[in-house]
Amino acid sequence: MPFTPRSIRPFLGSNDFAVSRSFYRDLGFEEKLLSPGFSVFRKEQIAFYLQDAAIKDWIDNTQVFVEVNDTETCWRELQSLRLPEKYPAVRLVAPRKADWGTECFLHDPSGILWHFGSFNQ
Repeated sequence: MPFTPRSIRPFLGSNDFAVSRSFYRDLGFEEKLLSPGFSVFRKEQIAFYLQDAAIKDWIDNTQVFVEVNDTETCWRELQSLRLPEKYPAVRLVAPRKADWGTECFLHDPSGILWHFGSFNQ
């Protein structure tokens, strides 16, 4: 690659922009509203754009993998947020071990699947 990438920021859709904005703030991301229906969310070294765009095929096929230091710690922190209680469509799936490492899952209010995982050392 003839250039050095500095970051990657996926674009995510949302079925209900206001609900998704609230969800991601509750998840611990800082939001900057860039224009009506378009925000950037940041936490530590990662960022993504959220759009007020309810495109079913896109949303239904979006997955994001976030590498974490320790999946079990991440899992406990996700549980402590009680997101499924506040957002009925949100689901948490307990950690699973695979040959490459461990991951847990979080479905956002629109159904986007977030993987939080750590690789074997």
